[in-house]
Amino acid sequence: MRNLWIFINKYSAFFLFILFFAFSVVLVVRNNSFQRTSAINSSNRIVGEVYQRIDNFRDYLHLTEANEVLAKENAALRAQLQGSHFSNTAVTGQDSLPEVRYTFLEANVINNSVHQKNNYLTINRGSRHGIKKGMGVITSKGVVGIVLNVSEHFATVQSFLHADTKVSASLANSKAFGSLVWGEGNPDPKKALLKDIPNHIKVLKGEKVVTSGYSLFPAGLPLGHVLETGLQSGDSFLNISVALDIDFNTLQYVYVILDKMAAEKEALEDKTKENG
Repeated sequence: MRNLWIFINKYSAFFLFILFFAFSVVLVVRNNSFQRTSAINSSNRIVGEVYQRIDNFRDYLHLTEANEVLAKENAALRAQLQGSHFSNTAVTGQDSLPEVRYTFLEANVINNSVHQKNNYLTINRGSRHGIKKGMGVITSKGVVGIVLNVSEHFATVQSFLHADTKVSASLANSKAFGSLVWGEGNPDPKKALLKDIPNHIKVLKGEKVVTSGYSLFPAGLPLGHVLETGLQSGDSFLNISVALDIDFNTLQYVYVILDKMAAEKEALEDKTKENG
């Protein structure tokens, strides 16, 4: 307490100046409409900026929750797209309501590798959520990979950036299809190679590359666009350099494809192989 009184006595002149200055400001603002209006506007602006910063901070704290809500909404909307449905009528020309074949479950990427020869991801969805080995994983910008192993709460995904991953892809204009692969030559997480396209097909630089629908993934999903068209592979086929739409370095939310007809399709194909 003694030190406080010493401090006040030492700077008493300064404190008196502040007191009289504040009192004079109050008198000026109270007795002059222009100054009063200016003071109110200034205080409102300052208070508004404080509230804006508080609101921004609050929004930041809830950003993860908002992203999860948006991911769920996107999954529901994706299931409503035309490519997710199939017609169940056997009579040509007969009207029928399309049935949903593909549904999508949102998941958060909790581990990811990009610069290895064979890359993997981990997502926070597992068997209790309906995830099974062999399911496809996508984003709105392309194919992420294929579910490899599943536990109750998590699943590992063999990334598209893996030497053993192949995706059936087609050129958007000609519909010619081949296999999109990664890792040949000088691996680049932003590029892939479209193989087995017949060399008589006219390929345009910048042409879109999409899923063909002949594998785990619905037809028409974006994959990338053509970078180079003149790469020859033997006499009959072209190798086409493709720039991927998806950025594997920034993956946060993905969608696991739940195909209600997958088991039937696999059983039939396995039976065909046995008979062959």
